[in-house]
Amino acid sequence: MAEKLTEEELVTRIRGEITESLGYMGDTISHQREQAMQYYYGLPFGNEVEGRSQFVDSTVQDTIEWIKPSLMRVFASGDQMVKFSPHGPEDVKMAEQATDYVNYVFTKDNPGWEILYSWFTDALLSKNGIVKVWWDEYEEWNREEYRGLDETEFESLLSDPSVEVLEHTEYEDVNADLYAAAEEEEEEVIPEQQQQMPPPPPPMEQGAEQPPMGMAPPPMGMEQMGGAAAAAGMPPPPMEMMEEEQVEEQVTVTMVHDVVIQRRDYGGKVKIENVPPSEFLISREAKSIPEARFTCHRVLKTLSELREMYPDKDLDVEDMSGAAEDMADFSGERLERYAFDKSATYWEGWGDATYGEDGLRTYWLHESFLRTDFDGDGITELRKVCTVGDTVLANEEIDSIPFVSITPIKIPHKFFGLSIADLVMDLQLMKSTLMRNLMDNMYNQNFGRFAVLEGQANLDDLLTQRPGGVVRVKSPNAVMPLATPALQPYSFQMLEYLDGVRESRAGVSKMSQGMNENALTSHTTATAVNAVMSAAQSRVELVARNFAETGVKDLMIRIYELLHKNQDKKRVVMLRNEWVPVRPDVWRDKYDCTVSVALGSGSKDQQMMHISQMIQFASEAMQGGLPIVTEQNMYNLGSAMIKAMGFQNVDDYLTNPAEMEPEQPEGPTPEEQMAQMEMQLKQKEIEIKAADIQVKMQKIQQEAQKDAVDAQLKVAELQLEREQKRAVAIGAT
Repeated sequence: MAEKLTEEELVTRIRGEITESLGYMGDTISHQREQAMQYYYGLPFGNEVEGRSQFVDSTVQDTIEWIKPSLMRVFASGDQMVKFSPHGPEDVKMAEQATDYVNYVFTKDNPGWEILYSWFTDALLSKNGIVKVWWDEYEEWNREEYRGLDETEFESLLSDPSVEVLEHTEYEDVNADLYAAAEEEEEEVIPEQQQQMPPPPPPMEQGAEQPPMGMAPPPMGMEQMGGAAAAAGMPPPPMEMMEEEQVEEQVTVTMVHDVVIQRRDYGGKVKIENVPPSEFLISREAKSIPEARFTCHRVLKTLSELREMYPDKDLDVEDMSGAAEDMADFSGERLERYAFDKSATYWEGWGDATYGEDGLRTYWLHESFLRTDFDGDGITELRKVCTVGDTVLANEEIDSIPFVSITPIKIPHKFFGLSIADLVMDLQLMKSTLMRNLMDNMYNQNFGRFAVLEGQANLDDLLTQRPGGVVRVKSPNAVMPLATPALQPYSFQMLEYLDGVRESRAGVSKMSQGMNENALTSHTTATAVNAVMSAAQSRVELVARNFAETGVKDLMIRIYELLHKNQDKKRVVMLRNEWVPVRPDVWRDKYDCTVSVALGSGSKDQQMMHISQMIQFASEAMQGGLPIVTEQNMYNLGSAMIKAMGFQNVDDYLTNPAEMEPEQPEGPTPEEQMAQMEMQLKQKEIEIKAADIQVKMQKIQQEAQKDAVDAQLKVAELQLEREQKRAVAIGAT
C-alpha cells in the first residue's frame, strides 16, 4: 500500500511537471509560437542592414485575417451552433430544449462571439487555441439603503436570510398632518357646539331610581358634563379640555426605521474564457487533454486577488517570496504578444511594480490538473491543485479537466498540430527578401551610385541629394556614375509564384477574396469560377470541420454536462420567441451532439439556387395535379430557403401546416340547435295532428259516401216497391 503524499512532495511533483511540459518557456513549441507572433505583427527579422530596405511582408497576417471571416460565418451566423439528437421519440422535446438552452448559455450568458474570435485566432496563429469552461459559483454583496420603514416592512426585511444590517436608526414619527387637521376641526366645531348646547337636564327628583350602592354612575359625555356643571351653578369646562381627548385619539405615533443593509446574491453559471497559449501547459506525451497526465493554467494574480479567491488562507508577502520572480515573466512568447504596441516594457518586472502597496504585487498562480495517487490508496485520481510558489492554496479531487482545444491542421497522435502561420511563414520571409532587393534596386536607379576619385570631390555635396545641387570637384571626371542593373521581370514572376504557393497551402486565393479582376471575364465560364472557388473553400471548410469535431463539439457537450450536474433550479428564459422554464437537472446524462458546420458564401449561393429550382419544380407539380408534393413539402422548401438567406426565425415568415388546426365548418350554436330541435318537434306534432285530421276526414268522407250509397239503395228499393204495387193495382183492375 502506497503512502499518502505530503504537500511538499506534491509541490515538488508539480514543479517537475511544469518544467518538463510542452509550452514551457524555451521549448520548441514556445519558440515556434513566438516566431509566428513576430511574423504576424510584421516585426523585423533581425537580418536587416543599415542603409538598405527593411520591408517586411504581411503574408501571415493577411492569410489569417482572410480565413477568419469564413470561419466566423460558419459558426456564428446562425442561432444554433450545435444540435443535440434525441435517443427516441420521447426525447424529442427535451433534445430541442437542450439545443436551444446550451446555445443560449454560450451566446447570452457568455460573450460567445468574442470567445470564438479569440479562440480561432489563437489556433490559426499559435497551433492550438485553448478555452476554459467551468461551473462558477459566485457570491456578491450589494449595498442597499431604506428610509422611513414601518414595523411590518422592517421585520419583513430582516426575515430575509440573505440580508445583513450595517446601520440602523429607529425614531418616532408623529403625523403632523393629523395634528393640523385636528386643530382646524376644533376651530370649526367649538362655536357650533356653543350655539347648539342642549339645555341642562332637570334635577333628579326625590324617589327617582338611584344607582346601586358601590357602583359608579354611568359615564357622562362632554355634553352631559357641561349640563351638569350648569345645573350645579358652575361654569362649563373649557372646550379645549372637552376636545383634547378626541384629538389625542386621532393622533397616530409610529416607530419608523432608517436602515442600511447588504444583500447577498449567490448562485452559479457556466463560465467560459479564452486561455492565452503562453499560459497553458501540457505533458509532453499527451495526445489529447482528457488523456493528459498533467495540464496547467498559469496566470498572474495580485496579492489582493489571491486573498479574495482564498479567504481561508493567510497569505503574506514573505511567505510567497520568490513566487513573483517566476521564469514565466521572461517568456519570449509572452513578451512578443505585447511587443507590437510597445507594451512589453510595462510587463517586464511587473511583479515589482507595487506602488508601495503589497496588495498590488503580482504572483504566478498555477492551477494544475494532474493524475496522482495523493491519498495512497493505490488508485490514481485526477486532482486540481492550486499553488503560488511553494504555497498550496487548494487541493481537491475532480472528475474532468476544464480545457478544450482546437487546431486547424491536426497531426495524428500528437496534441499540437500545425497553424496557418506555420504554413506561410517561409513565404513571408522570401517575399520580404525579394521586395527588399527590388526596392534597393529602385533606390539605386533613382539616386544612382558613383565612383569618386579620393580627395578630388566634396563628399558632403555628393551625399546631399537635392534638385539643382552642385558637387564641387578638383579635377574633371572626379565623379563617375556607376551602372545599376535593371529590374528583372522574373523577380515579379517569383512574387506571383509565391502567391500561388500560398493559395495552394492555405486555400486563400484572390478569387475567393474578390480581388482578381480577371476572374469574371467573358472568356471565363461560371463552372470554371465555381470550380476554382470550391477548391479554395475546401481547405477552409476542412479547417472548419477540424474546429467543429476537435473543439466546438466538446465545448458544447461540456456545457451540457455542467448544466445537467449543477443547475438544479428552474430558470425562465426566452427560447424560440417564448418564455420557457428550463430544468437541466432532469435531462438525460448525455446526448449525442452534432455541430452545424455551414458552407462558404459561394456554397450558400449554390444552395439557394438549388432550393429555388426545387421550389419551381414543386410548384409546377402541384399545378399539374401530380400527387408527389404536399403543403408540408412546400413549407420545408420555403424554410430551407429562409435559413439559407440568413434568417433563423422561420415562423415569422411561414406557418407550418402541421401545426395548423383543421378548419371546422361553422355550425349553429347550442342555443340555436335547441331552438331548431324544438321547432322540429313542434313541426312533427303539427304534422301528426294534420295526419290525424286527414284520417278523420277520410273516415267522414267514407261514411258520407256509405250513407249516400245506402240512401240511394233505399230510394231504389222504395221505387221498386212502389212500381211493384202499381203493377199489382193495374193488374187488379
